[in-house]
Amino acid sequence: MTVRNRFLAAAGVAALTLGASSAFGAPEKAASPGGVSEQAILDDAKTTDDVVTYGLGPQGQRYSPLKAINKETIQGLVPAYSFSFGGEKQRGQESQALVKDGVIYVTGSYSRIYALDSRTGEKLWEYNARLPEGILPCCDVVNRGAALYKDKVYFGTLDAKLVALDAKTGKVVWRKDIDDFKAGYSYTAAPMIVKGKIITGVSGGEFGVVGRVEARDAETGEIVWKRPVIEGHMGELNGRPSTMTGKANETWPGDMWKFGGGATWLGGTYDPELNLIYFGTGNPGPWNSALRPGDNKWSASRLAINPDNGEIVWGFQTTPHDGWDFDGVNEFVPFEMQRDGKTVKAGATADRNGFFYVLDRTNGKFISATPFVANINWAKGIDENGRPIYDDANRPGDPAKSEDGKKGKSVYATPGFLGGKNWNPIAYSPDTKLFYIPSNEWGMDIWNEPVNYKKGAAYLGAGFTIKPTFDTHIGSLKAIDPATKKVVWEYKNKAPLWGGMLTTGGNLVFTGTPEGFLKAFDAKTGEEVWKFQVGTGIVASPITWEQDGEQWIGVAAGWGGAVPLWGGEVAKSTAGINQGGSFWAFKLPKKLAAK
Repeated sequence: MTVRNRFLAAAGVAALTLGASSAFGAPEKAASPGGVSEQAILDDAKTTDDVVTYGLGPQGQRYSPLKAINKETIQGLVPAYSFSFGGEKQRGQESQALVKDGVIYVTGSYSRIYALDSRTGEKLWEYNARLPEGILPCCDVVNRGAALYKDKVYFGTLDAKLVALDAKTGKVVWRKDIDDFKAGYSYTAAPMIVKGKIITGVSGGEFGVVGRVEARDAETGEIVWKRPVIEGHMGELNGRPSTMTGKANETWPGDMWKFGGGATWLGGTYDPELNLIYFGTGNPGPWNSALRPGDNKWSASRLAINPDNGEIVWGFQTTPHDGWDFDGVNEFVPFEMQRDGKTVKAGATADRNGFFYVLDRTNGKFISATPFVANINWAKGIDENGRPIYDDANRPGDPAKSEDGKKGKSVYATPGFLGGKNWNPIAYSPDTKLFYIPSNEWGMDIWNEPVNYKKGAAYLGAGFTIKPTFDTHIGSLKAIDPATKKVVWEYKNKAPLWGGMLTTGGNLVFTGTPEGFLKAFDAKTGEEVWKFQVGTGIVASPITWEQDGEQWIGVAAGWGGAVPLWGGEVAKSTAGINQGGSFWAFKLPKKLAAK
């Protein structure tokens, strides 16, 4: 089977049957949420009775000050209910839920969203997007979450549309095209609200799309600005051309920039103090790096963007001239770091390339890079400016120089293309001053193949086989001190870790495993203090909130995502895991919290 066919077989596992998906359902019962203000969004990390942003605050630290649930009380944490997403569309539940005024908003795979009574789990309404045939989501039929603003809830769909719904009824207010799904565009991230604008990226990097970040008026859905992330492309502001990204052909040869990838598929974070949006950019197109000599800016990068006009303020490229599919999309998390007796306005990101970067978030200047997975060999290290010191022996060979012209030299590179960390978000605790990283220990055989761009076709030019680094485990939850660059503790998991993190003022860290456990760890020591089996793999991000004087924990459950589609040998570690589609809620009763 050719690489293109292998890709399409994985990407289109469900895509060809999506045309039968149902229309949105009529509301069953009216929800009564209050409006979500701009201030409520900015204060989300501090307020405990709601979760109104993806990341528990625009900075994405995924920290809650709630502490009723702690190491001493957690044995009293009990399930309150489980809501089924229903039907045959069970797999790939990567959503982080939102909570406001007694209503939970949670998205499901296949572009669905539900409103639930947060106390009982009773469904208030649901919306199911009508998905056309032939869509090509890269890495399963996932959706990672929604956004709330005023009286609306927003989410994106697999056919690259953005939908605004009435938060009370679930009825469509507006629906806008992000781009052409037939060209390979899709959308899976949670949108972000900044200063009255809804901020989105695009998915589809494996199809030669060009990544961009764009802002729309949240009330009308009309475009305010667009910022392509690949050099040579023109931005847009208020319906007119604005400025070019970079300089044409500065780091891209010929016309390669026209299909240069850099998909912004994971969404962003926001620093209201600096008024900067931080977005990561994906792999360059194609994977075959022999076809595009140069740094290929701004693929595999972190960008700081002015939310008022879409201008790039600074950029930092984690993997210049990427040849291993080391997307730079992973979240950039602002935090305050003590260094040499001073407070540094820093930001951190755990890159797919296996290094944990700390940057000055005001200007993108490099501070440090620390390996967070074992046996990294695609680079010998990172220099004083943050640039990789390449090991050319571990770059896949140019197929044009091979005997048959069809397959270049194969190399074994660590980490594998699924990354030292993939999409699943990290968390930061201002109490422990530690970052919690759901990492994976794996490598890959990878080789290059000839490829040409064709609209809607896979644009890889590479083949690969991913393999575990260790016999004992693949998943590795690590706590890293960004100031000392030390791994403080590690928890090893047999199967890959694909769920997000949550940390709390109760000195706990929560995450899920493919084996079906929601687990809690001591945030300082890594001791496992609690677990609960939900019956299917967890690949979502937990949340916590307070209602009726009790602390609750919520998480979506349903095995899926990229690992079973792309994992090769490592997918065997998850064989037999049941699919599922549900939202679980747990609470600590008052009488137990008081003990």
